[in-house]
Amino acid sequence: MTDQYAVIGNPISHTKSPFIHGSFASTTAQDLVYTAIEGPLDGFAAAVDAFRAAGGQGMNITAPFKLDAFRYATELTERARRAGAVNAMKFVGERAYADNFDGVGLVRDITHNLGCALQGQRVLLLGAGGAARGALLPFLEQNPAQLVIANRTLATAQAMTEGTSATVCNYGDLAGQTFDIVVNATSASLRAELPPVPASVFAQARLAYELAYGKGLTPFLRLAHNAGVAQRADGVGMLAEQAAEAFAWWRGVRPDTAVVIAQLTIPLV
Repeated sequence: MTDQYAVIGNPISHTKSPFIHGSFASTTAQDLVYTAIEGPLDGFAAAVDAFRAAGGQGMNITAPFKLDAFRYATELTERARRAGAVNAMKFVGERAYADNFDGVGLVRDITHNLGCALQGQRVLLLGAGGAARGALLPFLEQNPAQLVIANRTLATAQAMTEGTSATVCNYGDLAGQTFDIVVNATSASLRAELPPVPASVFAQARLAYELAYGKGLTPFLRLAHNAGVAQRADGVGMLAEQAAEAFAWWRGVRPDTAVVIAQLTIPLV
């Protein structure tokens, strides 16, 4: 019998997940169907329950339901617990196992696909929302020389990094600081806005990475380009890599991501 998987979000019409997982299933000879579910904003649990009752075995979770999934889960990995958010679940009987592969996918895209080591590098992460929380531990596991979290609200960043070696600052404190890798985990680019980061942080940067994908040359990437950063990337590789991690968790086989990334990549112009 064909196994059932899905992504849930609201809105969801833009999602590339059915294409990605369909491609993965084809290349790995897995008998599954993967659909998109637009969950009611006040009805996440009911929508997941209905999917499970119909035989669903696993789900990806996207905005705005990652915190709902965190509360829904019966079993959380340490990674998901630390992030305070969930982007994948699998269902075994009455149990809902949950993980967060966003940060793992981001690290793999940077280190494997883009060939940019994090070890020994000075890394600046902009924002302290769900995406940044998911990236925190995977980044630190790469042993950067320094990981700085910049956020408008310092207390939020402090709470996120408590008990870790990461340091925090306001955007205004970045003047005069330079980094090797700068990652934009804010939602500013979704609104075609620029996070309040000074161009000087890019003075010695080798990579500027934008978590938003499919937006072309966002204000953040344009600032990096104008500052002379040679390597710039958006989040399409992260999207594919986190999907591959979830697929492997569900199916026991990790698909190759190169073809999917190539098909989804648009020029950063």
